[in-house]
Amino acid sequence: MIDEYSRAETEGARAIVLHPHRKESASGSTARDPDACLEEAVGLAAAIDLTVLHADTVSLNRIRPGTLFGVGQVESYASVIEEDHIGVAVVDGAVTPIQQRNLERAWNCKVLDRTGLILEIFGARARTREGRLQVELAHLTYQRSRLVRSWTHLERQRGGFGFLGGPGETQIEADRRQIDERITRIRRDLSRVTRTRGLHRRARQKVPYPVVALVGYTNAGKSTLFNRLSGAGVTAADQLFATLDPTMRSVKLPSGRAVILSDTVGFVSSLPTMLVAAFRATLEEVLEADLILHVRDLAHPDSDAQKLDVLSVLGELGVEQERLDAMLEVRNKIDLIDAEALANERRRAERDGNAILLSAVTGENCDGLLDLIDQRLSATQKILELSVDLSDGEALAWLYSRGDVLSREDDGELARIRVGLDDADAARFSHRFGDDGEKGII
Repeated sequence: MIDEYSRAETEGARAIVLHPHRKESASGSTARDPDACLEEAVGLAAAIDLTVLHADTVSLNRIRPGTLFGVGQVESYASVIEEDHIGVAVVDGAVTPIQQRNLERAWNCKVLDRTGLILEIFGARARTREGRLQVELAHLTYQRSRLVRSWTHLERQRGGFGFLGGPGETQIEADRRQIDERITRIRRDLSRVTRTRGLHRRARQKVPYPVVALVGYTNAGKSTLFNRLSGAGVTAADQLFATLDPTMRSVKLPSGRAVILSDTVGFVSSLPTMLVAAFRATLEEVLEADLILHVRDLAHPDSDAQKLDVLSVLGELGVEQERLDAMLEVRNKIDLIDAEALANERRRAERDGNAILLSAVTGENCDGLLDLIDQRLSATQKILELSVDLSDGEALAWLYSRGDVLSREDDGELARIRVGLDDADAARFSHRFGDDGEKGII
């Protein structure tokens, strides 16, 4: 149902990538570098196997309501597109339905804006049924906004859904109704997914392990780090949005305690709101996590801007500011920066006090990250005084492996233990061994 005809038409096509930017904003202190944005857009196009023949930043004096670009710019690129037989024009920005229709008429090729391109990638990469439902929901929401009078551009995007017809006001109304019905069914299915995830979380809370969630900009190295720490075989490629479906694995920390490590979909600048909403069920693991690790790509020239984009999306998801402040920054890819830059980053990390430098590819300082996770989770520990029967070797071994035993006195048949446990492990101990021996919490 994910517009397979459209994707088949797009994959492998000859393409041009254009990044429009306003002249006055390009010099602003908060604006991203246009060349870096163009490079990212080319990477997004490559993620669905487009063959990019031309890539340009396009300076705009003002936004043209009908075509986005100026008349001269439209005509100039029309010549390039015709000469090189380009089939897809990627505009790295928001394009209205009217602008898309007019550009497709002028250039005689398919036009994808940033949202449409990201949806194409997500549709090609989603593997689980949940992921496909989420992508289809976002795709239908996007397509619904494309229903305009004389919407001939949709003839190129039609297919897969099976109900998109030809142009015409009556047909548009019929298509809108059928899209709305399908959206309702998908949301109903996804609500079941949300309930199922809630049940799984409640089950983990009964026999709880702390959850550590990896978040970050796409291609920051989250999946590579996930594999390094957990020994899993999650797909980790040097391309944007290599991971869409969430993965969770158990990881043992140096203290012996186990945590659940969660790998999530990467974020990107101007991530479509409909995608944030569609993937809310998946990203709920971030909301429930005991600790969030923000993986950053130190080698990327726009690393600081990428950080702001990630924080923006986390805010949209409802992550509280207090948790954002406590989030640990994992500054990755130190193997790709020179010695001077690395020294500067080390000083910066020491000053910030909430960051660690490492390389997920080489493994450098990954053990240090595990130690830091251990320390962070230990900071929330309760100090308990427990009396445990000396014959209960399993309970004693559990306390030594999961907690920080501060003192122990053997008195007759009892071991009086003073131990630090976090809330999750305290609840797990009580659930597994009972709380008859608990004397108090300090």
